[in-house]
Amino acid sequence: MENTKTLKFEKPRFFERLKGMLGVDFYRLFHTPLFYIFIVIAAIIPALVSMGAMGEGETAGMFTNAWQIIAADSPLYIVHDMGEYANMNMVFIFGGIMVSIFIGHDYRSGYVKQLFTTHAKKEDYIISKTLVSAFSMVCMCFTYLIGGMISGAATGLPFAINAGSLLCAILGKIVMSLGWASLYTFINIIFRRKFGISIALCFVLGTGIPVIGVASLLGNTSALNIFLYGSSVYACLSANFLSVLVCLVCSVAWAIVYNVLGAVVLYRRDVY
Repeated sequence: MENTKTLKFEKPRFFERLKGMLGVDFYRLFHTPLFYIFIVIAAIIPALVSMGAMGEGETAGMFTNAWQIIAADSPLYIVHDMGEYANMNMVFIFGGIMVSIFIGHDYRSGYVKQLFTTHAKKEDYIISKTLVSAFSMVCMCFTYLIGGMISGAATGLPFAINAGSLLCAILGKIVMSLGWASLYTFINIIFRRKFGISIALCFVLGTGIPVIGVASLLGNTSALNIFLYGSSVYACLSANFLSVLVCLVCSVAWAIVYNVLGAVVLYRRDVY
């Protein structure tokens, strides 16, 4: 009597599923004009800020060093002048708007309904969207950096800076992209049917208004570094390796929290 073998179809493992989701999301990202539009916007922002800081051929006092358009001299949890916020942190505001449009299109087009009909793992969708959004903001950080250097050269401001601190400031901003992307993804999961609210909320949180409000009561305290905005401003021109580590820990920690909460929301509520 011959032994008969039964064929078993194993479910794709986590990394295999995630790889498939990332492949689809990156393909859609690279084939939509939205991504390239925001990349260009990030490069233009420093030029617009520099123009606003100029007055009859001389700087109006907003910047004394070309690198201040990349990061502030020291952590500024309380923004007394909008010029103090005119640095790479603005990427996170526009990044939030881009994420809202990107995820909002998934729901308006019916892509999510089709996806979850054949792909039951909601956490795969959230993680993939977070990573793709973080990648987009990292790209925006690099184009902002290039635009900032060009703008700095055009204004004639000095580039003298501690190279180590500058590198730490830039790395700190870049690693914060993961935390911000996870927050924006979570917001858009909650307000998936209310596109206007998701954009407005991403904009408000991107500016750090809630943390600035708390800082106005507590003062310029490093205790605020546990928040995304706090760690983002901690990546400044006086940063060091510890600053980068704080940004990394904060970004990863909040990414885990928001991804878990996002998965819970999708599993317990109607996703369409």
